[in-house]
Amino acid sequence: MESITIIGSGSWGVALGVYLSKLGHNIKMWSFSQEENDEINNQKICRYLPEVKIPDNIKCTMDFEEALKDSKLILHVTPSKFVRNTVKKYEKFIKPDQILVMCSKGIEAETNKTMDEVVKEEIPDVKFGVLSGPSHAEEVSENVPTALVIASEHNDVIEYVNKIFRSKTMRIYHIRDVKGAEIGGALKNIIAFCAGITVGLNLGDNTYAALATRGLVEIERLGVAMGAKSKTFYGLTGLGDLLVTCGSKHSRNRRAGELIGKGFSIEEAKKQIGMTIESIDNIDVAYNLAKKYNVEMPIVETVYNVLYNNLDPKDAVDQLMTRDFKEE
Repeated sequence: MESITIIGSGSWGVALGVYLSKLGHNIKMWSFSQEENDEINNQKICRYLPEVKIPDNIKCTMDFEEALKDSKLILHVTPSKFVRNTVKKYEKFIKPDQILVMCSKGIEAETNKTMDEVVKEEIPDVKFGVLSGPSHAEEVSENVPTALVIASEHNDVIEYVNKIFRSKTMRIYHIRDVKGAEIGGALKNIIAFCAGITVGLNLGDNTYAALATRGLVEIERLGVAMGAKSKTFYGLTGLGDLLVTCGSKHSRNRRAGELIGKGFSIEEAKKQIGMTIESIDNIDVAYNLAKKYNVEMPIVETVYNVLYNNLDPKDAVDQLMTRDFKEE
């Protein structure tokens, strides 16, 4: 039994907390919201996972020092756009023996930096890892068999996370390619958003399969240009995460894209989803990174024009389908 801190009280943070609590660990969760704090502590509910009852060994607090005290493992699970400001608020409470694992997927819009780069700037000496892979909060909280990856440069981080998480319903793999895990986790949301658009346009399975396959090629191109390993994108943190996010009813990124395909505006889609949509937050980031690294990413460029240059989704499909003939 260990004491584990989870920074963030959204669906993924709560799902990880529920899973780990069922293994006997004591969970201290930090929330920025008094309302969510009270719901978790008093009503034993999470508004984002209405079918889940919060176990008694999960306690929520709004105090960083209290949340971090006596925990060897810290899981950071806020939306990516809040990572830097949140880390700044608790970095002074981090102890040398504590491990920080990033569970947020995204790229910082203001700097175009991955989450590992953000953390290294704010807490240079922290033992760090990234937890990623194909996993919906709804299923992890219900103990559906799941395989995840811990990416880290530190052996003790890899070994400790595996020890804490492994069970009959959770298998943990490990890689050293932190950058690849970060890029795969961030960019698959954009391709899932595009997959949702094809669903909203009623384009069928052929279009969906082409979109997902060529989308993975674009993710790999940019990832390799940024220093990641090509093979990472054909594992759980690349292809695996892409499949689950593109194809599932649980995916808010896919649902948001479906609404755009049906003619809703960005703001209308955000309102209907009701939670952070990482793809919308990161489409312009991916577009800028493609330009920076001189990487061809036609799907990303086209969806950028849909969102920011009023390109009609149907015309976007026509543009992609009539591009110059080329080798796959």
